[in-house]
Amino acid sequence: MDNSPTLAEPGFVSPSLPVIVIIERHMLARTCILKVLKRELDGFEIIEMATITDLGRASGRNVCLIALNIGDNSVLDFRVENDLAIVASLFPDAPLALLSNRDDETTVSAAMRRGVRGFFPTSTPIEVAIAGLRLVLAGGVYWPLPIDLRRAEVPDLEPLMACIDSHAPLPTDDMHGNERVVAQQAMIDLTSREKQVLAALELGLPNKLIAAKLNLSKNTVKMHIQHIMRKCSARNRTEAVLLCTGRLSRNNRDARSLVA
Repeated sequence: MDNSPTLAEPGFVSPSLPVIVIIERHMLARTCILKVLKRELDGFEIIEMATITDLGRASGRNVCLIALNIGDNSVLDFRVENDLAIVASLFPDAPLALLSNRDDETTVSAAMRRGVRGFFPTSTPIEVAIAGLRLVLAGGVYWPLPIDLRRAEVPDLEPLMACIDSHAPLPTDDMHGNERVVAQQAMIDLTSREKQVLAALELGLPNKLIAAKLNLSKNTVKMHIQHIMRKCSARNRTEAVLLCTGRLSRNNRDARSLVA
């Protein structure tokens, strides 16, 4: 059987819109996901398909996210690894999110090592999943697991985690050449605790895990997030992370709002 993606279909609508690709083999689940994302994520075209063999439909498009449901399979399964390789070869710059019926450490760790930007167990509440997808779309990562596992599996997070533990300023991102939280905080004037909360937000942690890590109540975490958003004039937590890390300027934010 030929698993090569089909050629792009002609006459695709809205070619200028950024595209989110949903790959889910079950029609009912695929339709439900499609409806939710269309309602929650404005300014994107959502393309749904049953298998990666249809990825050619997105050829030449501005694909900003590919979400693949691997079901009960492990990331180590040869079929999943083959799918990941095909996705990476066709859309090397598009972040990848995995939906999975599993949330064991082996599966999640394997996904992290392969550069997956978001991991969503099917038990994830819908509001958390939407927030996580927004974070991935904004350039962040989402992992619904305790922060200590992330530290063990992703060495690049060690400096950031050290800052969270020690109340120290956050480092600069030399890899991408963009100033991150340390430069922005001088202008925004965050407290040490707000810096800790912001660092955890950048990792995509939900409030419950932030509260557990920082030994705070969930209401206190919410209060700190509200303070951060107010100080940087952000409209949501994702925008607060982007503004504070220098990945989004207020001018660009306002211009995008006018276009939308």
